[in-house]
Amino acid sequence: MSARLDSAQPYAIGLFRIVVGLLFACHGAASLFGVLGGAVGTDGGTVDAGAWPGWYAAVIQLVGGSLVLLGLGTRAAAFIASGSMAYAYFKVHQPEALWPMENGGEASAMFCWAFLLLIFTGSGAFGLDQLFGKRTARERAQEPTSRKATVSA
Repeated sequence: MSARLDSAQPYAIGLFRIVVGLLFACHGAASLFGVLGGAVGTDGGTVDAGAWPGWYAAVIQLVGGSLVLLGLGTRAAAFIASGSMAYAYFKVHQPEALWPMENGGEASAMFCWAFLLLIFTGSGAFGLDQLFGKRTARERAQEPTSRKATVSA
């Protein structure tokens, strides 16, 4: 049973990455463009362009979430996204109260830890990282032997 579950791990990670990236990108789109209910914590509007930290957070959410969703530069995008959510939790939510249930920081805390996990696991299955990685490995395997020796020297 354990071996079957282990073989499904890349697919579970891939699906996890897709869902987390989509949800994160939706937060950014809501804040920047007023779609999906508008900016979180407002009456459905958008954050002002260049406003610190809301606009920058929304850009990180939209771009980082989209990259994670696609599995493109997953580890780097997850690193930046995790850090932005740690900042959001400790600078915005935690000063209001200690526990996430009290300070409204559950989403920030969950996104922070979810992206931290993706830094270490990578994109899993279904990611563009995997597609480009396989193509690169295939191209390396098809290189002439003399070129391989020159590159590795």
